[in-house]
Amino acid sequence: MKKTILTCMALLVSAVAFSQAKKPTIMVVPSVTWCNEMGYTKTFDTNGSSKKVADYERAFLENGDLKVAITTIGSMMTDLGFPLKDMEQNLNALSLSRAETVARSSKSGAEVDQTPLDIINARAKSDIIFDLYWKVNSRGPRSTLTYNLRALDAYTNKQIAAANGTSEPSISSELAVLLQEAVNASMGKIEEQLMKHFDDMGQNGREVALVIQKWDSSPYDLESEFDGKELSELIEDWMSDNTVNHVYSTLDATETTMEFEQVRIPLYGANNRPTDTRQWARGLVNFLKTKGVDSKLNMRGLGHATITIGEK
Repeated sequence: MKKTILTCMALLVSAVAFSQAKKPTIMVVPSVTWCNEMGYTKTFDTNGSSKKVADYERAFLENGDLKVAITTIGSMMTDLGFPLKDMEQNLNALSLSRAETVARSSKSGAEVDQTPLDIINARAKSDIIFDLYWKVNSRGPRSTLTYNLRALDAYTNKQIAAANGTSEPSISSELAVLLQEAVNASMGKIEEQLMKHFDDMGQNGREVALVIQKWDSSPYDLESEFDGKELSELIEDWMSDNTVNHVYSTLDATETTMEFEQVRIPLYGANNRPTDTRQWARGLVNFLKTKGVDSKLNMRGLGHATITIGEK
């Protein structure tokens, strides 16, 4: 009896903690596969090679079903208490002409580092991207809906939750009804997977990646010595001191490049201020400056920072 009471109390405490936990913000986006099947793509020429990307702006302008699908999934997630970032509103606030400008400038030699979705999400700063694909199948008077829903960490693009399947045959041909019926059975599992991921971030930090490079004009490299240590050693010491539980992996380390992945950074910094990859990496830039090393910080998406040493 005593053991049962203790177990119930533990479950109650967990339930209260779960209800008070900060839930991740999400943004629902149409799958690139869906955009391609529906013809909503555009092609950029980059250094002689073609790059096809989703044309989200045209998809929202021309396809009413897309708005219905995005709203349906978004509404279901809102009902579960997840804050929602509206993709269409972000598109209205941020023209995709910026992505086209990046592509045009790439002809002079620079690579396209960001997709239109990277640019949109960098502004929205959602934690999770829901990648949605669906297809309605007509069978006489009845219809079914096949769907695939993937939750991706916006910082790493890693899949953290997923569901797929086909709805039962229905006389209704309304997309919202078919989609809700198809996805509804999986929402509990998706919520559990999402919260498990976010709880892991709360305990172990957000996962990001970092690359250190040098300008060819730099008077020093990563083997240059400062205070009796090579610059690469100083950087690794800083990484250890500024990651959650000292967790990071060094993929590569040469005199010109260092590459880190599975870098766990805290969700909050000083004064309980939310921290993102750029703010965290800025700390390393400032540390290098104390050693007399100028550097420039660039971002690719939300979770990949590159610091180039030698000058700004």
